[in-house]
Amino acid sequence: MRSVTLATLLRIARRRLIVPAGLAAAVGLAAFTPAFSEPPPAATAAERPAERTVTPGKRRDQVVDVYDRIKPAVVNLHSERTVAGQEDPFNRQPVQPQRVNGMGTGIVLDGRGYILTNFHVVDDVNSLRVRLHDGTGYTARVVSTDKEGDLALIKIEPAKALPVIGFGTSSDLMVGESVIAIGNAFGYEHSVTDGRVSFKGRDVALNKDISYKSLIQTSAPINPGNSGGPLLNIYGELVGVNVAIRAGAQNIGFALPADQVIPRAADLIGVRRRSSIRHGLVLRDQSTRESTESAAKRSLSVEQIEANSPAATAGFKVGDVIEQVDDIAVLTSIDFERGLIEKPAGAKIPVKVKRGGTATDLELVLQPGVKAPVGAADAVWKKLGVKVAPVGAETVAKANPQLRGGLQVVDVAAGGVAATAGIQKGDVLVGLHLWETLNLDNVTFVLNHKDLNTFLPLKYFVARDGKLKDGLITNVP
Repeated sequence: MRSVTLATLLRIARRRLIVPAGLAAAVGLAAFTPAFSEPPPAATAAERPAERTVTPGKRRDQVVDVYDRIKPAVVNLHSERTVAGQEDPFNRQPVQPQRVNGMGTGIVLDGRGYILTNFHVVDDVNSLRVRLHDGTGYTARVVSTDKEGDLALIKIEPAKALPVIGFGTSSDLMVGESVIAIGNAFGYEHSVTDGRVSFKGRDVALNKDISYKSLIQTSAPINPGNSGGPLLNIYGELVGVNVAIRAGAQNIGFALPADQVIPRAADLIGVRRRSSIRHGLVLRDQSTRESTESAAKRSLSVEQIEANSPAATAGFKVGDVIEQVDDIAVLTSIDFERGLIEKPAGAKIPVKVKRGGTATDLELVLQPGVKAPVGAADAVWKKLGVKVAPVGAETVAKANPQLRGGLQVVDVAAGGVAATAGIQKGDVLVGLHLWETLNLDNVTFVLNHKDLNTFLPLKYFVARDGKLKDGLITNVP
């Protein structure tokens, strides 16, 4: 490991990470705090809200009907975060941090208290309270996050099973179609608004660091606090998750499409299980609609089966339609993951599938994940929460022509050391402390250094968008 004069890096890397700004993203704030120690409800999740009879043209129209049916599956989020006080150049006294209140909305995915919201709602907060439609309040904790998809999974411990929202599809949304939003708008809990689909597939950039692809644009009024809440069609099917607004505009809001949200939400539920337990199935979400005016029909089928996996042993076949896992009826990959929540290795899980029109019962026995030998890549993943790949000087030349290369970040563990420090997927790590990072051995040299504690907070340098940026890693396990 050779010491490189990062004087060049140090001279050109003085600017801190840019704080996102510009297009106002209905930002609500949430928390990471211990959950209530109340007794858990029964494992069986509540059924989705029942259908109602609606008479078109009357006071009880589709909006009233959808609100009445869906409101129990929507929750209000209230939070606090600490922000640094702004310095007064004429006052030399220390500036005290300030506590700022935030708000957001959540969608119940599982009756045991698993709730979906936006990542920006739970990012960097100190406390989070969840209030249900009946006024009952709970403290929440963050289970998993997906920064790239702007989604997060939080958990409360409800006294009884909660109603679960039903997913429709965003694939056949029509421009001009009526949609309904429910959310904690400006802290006004369970506010309902309605409007139209204004555009499909809208790409929106908050700034040069944060952007969204293929959003649903809607004229249903969306406000700060609506983030993480449902965008629904007139059948009460979730077609999007509200995520952003256009600052200064009137009735220009945006939502993540449901068909993008479903697999990511399923990943959020299964992220911890996948680290130690495997089933060997690759699944495919599908949706159909018999006619324009009929409800969507969602299904989940087996796309691939890993050889010598629990799924192969259980007798799964490609094309099987999964209808039930344990006591959970399956319509989406979210439901499949719900059926495996907190199941340990060795658990025998009954699964019902339809194969060629015939119902078949299978038994899936989960197995421990295979643990690979701990090498440099595993050590970096374990300590920093990043996976990296070497790149040459040409990749970072725009940031600084004197750089000899670096390590491109190809994956970042949600909530890990690197993610907390602001390192992002796509960054090229070019330096740690006083040394350049051209390969994994360079990184492990720093992480295993006998004087590492004296380096903390550990300064890092990354090339991002053709510029060199620096940040601090406050702790290394």
